[in-house]
Amino acid sequence: MSEAYTYACRDCEGMETCTGEVTAGSKDEVWKLMELHAVIAHNEDPSSWDEETRAYLSTLIRAK
Repeated sequence: MSEAYTYACRDCEGMETCTGEVTAGSKDEVWKLMELHAVIAHNEDPSSWDEETRAYLSTLIRAK
């Protein structure tokens, strides 16, 4: 069975009440789904995330 990766928005500091969660077969897919979630659910522009923010978010992607 291939490995899956997951991200739960509630794990992100300040987003504890968000129920958004994504699972995909690769980290790249998870990133794309995270960015889409940020746009739709939080009205954020992922292109404005700096390297520090992206590094922090990457620690929240977990192998499932």
